[in-house]
Amino acid sequence: MSDNTIDRILTLELVRVTERAAVASSLLVGRGDEKEADQAAVDAMRKELNKLDIQGEVVIGEGERDEAPMLYIGEKVGTGKGPQVDIALDPLEGTTLTAKGQADALTTIAMAEKGSLLNAADVYMDKIAIGPGCPDDLVHLDEDPDVNIKAYSKAMNKPIELVTVCVLDRPRHGDIIESIRSAGARVRLIPDGDIAGVIHTTDKSTGIDIYMGIGGAPEGVLAAAALKCTGGQMQAKLVLEDQEKKDRATKMGIEDYNKIYKLNDLVSGDALFAATGVTNGSMLTGIEHNNGLWTNTVVMRSSSGTVRWIKSHHTNKEKFNLG
Repeated sequence: MSDNTIDRILTLELVRVTERAAVASSLLVGRGDEKEADQAAVDAMRKELNKLDIQGEVVIGEGERDEAPMLYIGEKVGTGKGPQVDIALDPLEGTTLTAKGQADALTTIAMAEKGSLLNAADVYMDKIAIGPGCPDDLVHLDEDPDVNIKAYSKAMNKPIELVTVCVLDRPRHGDIIESIRSAGARVRLIPDGDIAGVIHTTDKSTGIDIYMGIGGAPEGVLAAAALKCTGGQMQAKLVLEDQEKKDRATKMGIEDYNKIYKLNDLVSGDALFAATGVTNGSMLTGIEHNNGLWTNTVVMRSSSGTVRWIKSHHTNKEKFNLG
């Protein structure tokens, strides 16, 4: 796949895909219907993907079987012409956030050269992530949170009491939260949206230094694509607590159930990542319906390390089928 092909198809084209999904789901913000909001994003994302001259396969999606309307793992998208690419997506990360009108709902997608994204089953994944500028292998998934926090504090010359760790607000994270606070560090709890939580470690303005905890495996691969573009670090492990989940992982080609994946295991080749805000958040502003439509998107490429922030004004709402 040539650089020109990647630039042409996987950059601005990717922005259009997430923009359309975000606009579609924005009409359901605060309406209380998670399924309808997700459905709107899925339909718009699939429609845009199928316009692209790619031979795309969804390797990270919303399920492992064709349970229409989801964009499922194994689904083929694109016109069938052009380069072969792997696709990881979450048409609406933060369905609950959208339904409740809360911050940080996003539409997200990553595309990469075929065979370069981990084919993770739709299960949970334990993760730890830090942003760019850190020594290699600074933190380790199998270490206790306080050990990782102290290592980060020392290496980055940052007092422990100023180190902030982002964690999903879930009962399963009680021990992690207690360990973080016992170490003297700060906890930033988020209700949903662990893709955004991981990406926040790459942006100093968010104040988040480390991400820890268990979230979705699909979200983990998507976040890894963004981290690879920005120079961050991540380790992850699939959570396969019963035989049914192990069987699903085996079907996806996973042989070592206890393997700790590093960033290059999750995303091995050149990749792009794009996200568009649905609701206002700390990373992106949401869709604005004001004299047309306003969208706010970030798109990143790993091989060049380029991050583009795109604020777009769409004066023709009919192109989004909104009347």
